[in-house]
Amino acid sequence: AAAADLQGKYQKLAQEYSKLRAQNQVLKKGVVDEQANSASLKEQLKMKDQSLRKLQQEMDSLTFRNQQLAKRVELLQDELALSEARGKKNKKSVESSSHLSQEQKSVFNEDLQKKIEENERLHILFFEADEQHKRLEAELRSRLEVLETDAAQHQAVVDSLTRKHTDTIEKLQNDKAKLEIKSQTLEREAKDCRLRTEECQQQLKNLQAALGSRLEESLCIINEKVPFNDTRSNQYNALNVPLHNRRNQLKLRDLAGQALAFIQELVTALLNFHTYTEQKVQIFPIDSATDTISPLNQKFSQYLHENASYVRPLEEGMLHLFESITEDTVTVLETAVKLKAFSEHLSSYLYFLRKILPYQLKSLEEECESSLCTAALRAKNMELHRDMKRLTAVFEKLNTYISVLVLPSTKPEGLLRTSYNLVFTNIAASLHGFHDVLKDISKHYSQKATLEQDVPTATQKLTTTNDCILSSLVALTNGVGKITSFFSNNLDHFTASLSYGPKGGTEFISPLSAECMLQYKKKAVAYMKSLKKPRADSVPYEEALANRRVLLSSTESREGLAQQVQQSLEKIAKLEQEKEHWMLEAQLAKIKLEKENQKLKNSLSGHLTETIQEHSVLPNEAERKKETTEKGPREPIKSTTLVSDLFPSTEKNPLALLAPDVESREDLIKNHYMARIAELTSHLQLADSKSVHFHAECRALAKRLSLAEKSKESLTEELKVASQNISRLQASKILYHDELMTTKRSYEDQLSMMSDHLCSMNETLTKQREEIDTLKMTSKVSCQVVTAR
Repeated sequence: AAAADLQGKYQKLAQEYSKLRAQNQVLKKGVVDEQANSASLKEQLKMKDQSLRKLQQEMDSLTFRNQQLAKRVELLQDELALSEARGKKNKKSVESSSHLSQEQKSVFNEDLQKKIEENERLHILFFEADEQHKRLEAELRSRLEVLETDAAQHQAVVDSLTRKHTDTIEKLQNDKAKLEIKSQTLEREAKDCRLRTEECQQQLKNLQAALGSRLEESLCIINEKVPFNDTRSNQYNALNVPLHNRRNQLKLRDLAGQALAFIQELVTALLNFHTYTEQKVQIFPIDSATDTISPLNQKFSQYLHENASYVRPLEEGMLHLFESITEDTVTVLETAVKLKAFSEHLSSYLYFLRKILPYQLKSLEEECESSLCTAALRAKNMELHRDMKRLTAVFEKLNTYISVLVLPSTKPEGLLRTSYNLVFTNIAASLHGFHDVLKDISKHYSQKATLEQDVPTATQKLTTTNDCILSSLVALTNGVGKITSFFSNNLDHFTASLSYGPKGGTEFISPLSAECMLQYKKKAVAYMKSLKKPRADSVPYEEALANRRVLLSSTESREGLAQQVQQSLEKIAKLEQEKEHWMLEAQLAKIKLEKENQKLKNSLSGHLTETIQEHSVLPNEAERKKETTEKGPREPIKSTTLVSDLFPSTEKNPLALLAPDVESREDLIKNHYMARIAELTSHLQLADSKSVHFHAECRALAKRLSLAEKSKESLTEELKVASQNISRLQASKILYHDELMTTKRSYEDQLSMMSDHLCSMNETLTKQREEIDTLKMTSKVSCQVVTAR
């Protein structure tokens, strides 16, 4: 197809080029003819110049001859005067010579008469030649102007042809480049399509084989496991829950929301129209404030006052219908039960229109019979009379079609699914008719309002009421126009979405089956919700990655903690062993202490005197010992065993052998060693924890180092791949640059050829322009010469 288009374009361009060549030949012929005409005109101009020069020479000779004759006449007159003067003196001689003078005078008179006639003839010839020269000059100038205009037109044609030729050349070059690129892309696409077709054929074969096997398996399973197929019977199939189309439900809810907004606008406009019409009946043609209106208008205004009770239920019915369409339901005409309420409200409003229509028509007729009504106003009232009848008829038609749409939810046998499209189409046509009727009413009422302003009894209240009625009619027309366009644009969607049903079936059998289907759907939804268990809160992916890095590099990693637990268990076992060892040591020390106490009790009798003498010194010694025990637990003690501490004190102080003193001293020593052991164990635990911490830190650093080395290796590999890609891209860039240079050279060669051709054409055009300029110069020079002569 692209090649055929390209061939057609080239043929068209060739035809245009042949036309341009033919026009160029015609222009060349015209230029040659103009050159021949200019040459002939030049020759004629030369001949005229020669004849003019001859006539000028003759004129000069004649003027010279006339001057000579005039001088001669003057001389003759002078001689005549002298002769007359002399005649007085010589009468005789005069008489004798009078005969001779008369003869000479007659000769001179004849000669003078001839010269005068010849001079007159020459003047006539000169005048005729001058007139002929002027006519010829005017003809030549007019012809020169015509030739100049023709040359300018030819030059403009030549310029336009050159511009057109250059534009066509550029266009052809651009088209050629685009077509070449398009052909290349099409070739690539064709190759891709061939490959795809081959792949698709292979996939199709595989899918056919797989589907065949699955079909056999499913048929076997159905024959073995399914004892009853409810889709074969429409009555049973109508109870199956159809596939839930959430997008369709959302679309229908959105459309119902838009329809609700349009109905609200329509209800507001209808309320305003009926209310302002009631006000108009009260003030025109008779104002109720000054006079009583007719009983007909009173009844009409009373009925109009009840319009809200008939109009507002339309909005309520549409609101209930909108609320019945939810995301979880299946909305079809069989399940749209709320549509019946809207149809009933529309029927009640139609009853209201039928009730007020006779009064409205009679009110218009009564207004026509009024004395204030002119012929034009009467004509507009009759037009509104017809429009109101049409409006009620349109509402009747709409009510009929909407009541037909209610039948599937009440009497399914009253409307078949095949007739849905026809009903929706008729509703759209009725809405278009409703819109047209409202436009006519608005137009005629605006004309009627302008005519009523010219009535002598027209008041400001009447003008304001007419403006309000017109604004309500405009709002009503706009609202109905929106509803019409909305319904027409979504007609296909209404037809398709409101007529689907269970899988395998074409329709719902009855509204009862549709209601049962909705109950089954609710039960299925509840069952699915009960099966659905709430999932535990999952950690976000980014947070999990961060925790993984922390887990790999932290000191509280799994391996480190396991090692710490193992080490702590080993330390606990060692401490238990040491505890048992020290408990044995303590038991041995107790036994030794009991033995020493026995020895001390035996030696008490020999030392009583010394204890009595130094009894007063013991309290001071006890206080000093207490102070040393309070300060001493944190100081190092040289004695390491209990026996080495007891015996020197007994040697120096025999009163220490008393029982209370011994117990206090043993408590002090025990407290001291316990404090020392606790301090040493705390230092040991601190050192162990620091060592474990440092070990865990070293392990974490080692892991980080290994991870860094792995990332380094991956980055080096990525760097190698990137460098290879860069080198490959540079090579492809060089190849692409070479291809571009070759294509550029080819295009430059083509452009140079085209430029040479254009230069040759420009040279021919410049030659023609020079010839035309020379013709213009010669014609100007000839005109200047003619004007000078």
